[in-house]
Formats: sequence, C-alpha cells, structure tokens
Amino acid sequence: MTTQELVDQIWKKKSFLCVGLDVDLTKIPKHLLEEEDPIFEFNKKIIDATHHLAVAYKPNTAFYEAYGLKGWESLEKTIKYLNTNYPEIFTIADAKRGDIGNTSAMYAKAFFEDLEFDSITVAPYMGKDSIEPFLAFKGKHTIMLALTSNQGAFDFQTKNVDGRELYKQVLETSKGWQNSKNLMYVVGATKAEYLADIRKIIPDSFLLVPGVGAQGGNLQDVCKYGINDQIGLLINSSRGIIYASNGLDFDIVAREKAKELQQQMEEILKVKK
Repeated sequence: MTTQELVDQIWKKKSFLCVGLDVDLTKIPKHLLEEEDPIFEFNKKIIDATHHLAVAYKPNTAFYEAYGLKGWESLEKTIKYLNTNYPEIFTIADAKRGDIGNTSAMYAKAFFEDLEFDSITVAPYMGKDSIEPFLAFKGKHTIMLALTSNQGAFDFQTKNVDGRELYKQVLETSKGWQNSKNLMYVVGATKAEYLADIRKIIPDSFLLVPGVGAQGGNLQDVCKYGINDQIGLLINSSRGIIYASNGLDFDIVAREKAKELQQQMEEILKVKK
C-alpha cells in the first residue's frame, strides 16, 4: 500500500484510527473459548465490527507467539482475512524486530512476503544495516521506534548525547538511510509534548501513536503537535476497544468505542480541511 492510498482512506473514512489486536485468552469472552480457534474468532468479530471506522489494524506478534504454533496460525488466518476481505486496510505487524543485516532480511521476508503485511515495527538500536533490509521492500513500510510511551523510554531515548537528545539523533540519522522514504515512526501518545520537536525533524513522515486511552494519552494533544498536511498520524487503541466488554456483545461494544474515537477524529479533520 502506498502512503497516498493510506491518506485517501483516512479522508474517505474520516478516521486515522488503528485498532491493536493484542489477544489474550484470559481476557476474551468466555464463550469464544469453545471455538476451534478462539483467537481468530475474536479478531474476526472485532474486525467485522470496526473495519468501517479504522484505517489500520496492528496485531502485536508477542500475543500470538505466546501460544506457539496455534497462535502463529491464528495470526496467519487474521492477516489473510484482512487482506482478502478488507484489502484497503493498512496492516501493521507489531513485531519490533531488528538484527544484523541477513537476519533482518529474513524477518522482512517473513512478514512482507509470507504473511503479506503492509508494514512492520522495528527497533533501531543496531543501526542502519539492521533497518535497511526492511526498507528495500517496494510498497512496504518500516515503522521505527523513535520515542515510546513506556516509562523506560527515559532510560535512553531522552538522554542528552553530545548536546542533543538521543531520539532526535536517531530520527535525524535515519533520514539518510537507503529508501528512507519507506520509514514511519513510533511516537507514544504519552509523549505528545515532544511531537513539535519531532515534526521539525520529520515533518512529512507518518507517525504510529500508541497510548491513547488506557495508557492515558490524549488525542487532542497528539493532533495539536503531530498532525501534518497529509494528517500523518495513525492513532492506535488496543485495550480500550477490544476489551471494552467481555460479554456476548463484545464486538458491538468495541464498535461503539471505536466510533467514539472516529467521531473525535472526524471533528479534527473538519478543522484540518
């Protein structure tokens, strides 16, 4: 999927919502546990209920890998279901990969060619030769961790190194990597006040912003500092949508929660337009 196709979907749906599919079998409705594949059945219900309100879905691969082969099969079925039934949706493998070049190339092949995700999250600690293999895939996007929403982000990311915060140096350096036009970045919603400085470095890039809702991030603050001419934001909500109810009506309640966020986004887009 091209960036322009993603932008077109944002304007068509009046939404820049990404729904995180972080499936924990201890939290899903009990009646689904009777299904042959409860993870996939849960995802399918959530997707069918919210696809008209979201422009992206983001399965966190750890929640599938934790269940071994069955969990990975559930992930495969989920991405196939999305690509077959809702091909306009932008898909994100939240895998946070990043290793030496030949290993990263295999990771990229697995998620881009085998599973056919549109994008993958990566960690930049090992530098450009760990990221460029992902960037080499045409029509695919690499979403690099820049400034995350967890408390541990202050351990390294905001440290002053040679007169500048480390995350800013990472952002600036990444712009010089081969095929850097395929880069997007993760910036946590709980770090909204940092977005103004981030936009000075990467004014045109898309940002994946987790942390709105359950983690305390504020949508209006994120948009105030982070929105650009092409919107440039994917706001992720996971727990606040998919676990809003654990009853038989869980998908209906999830749709209502997604609708609440979408309507807020629609109002923001009206002002932007």
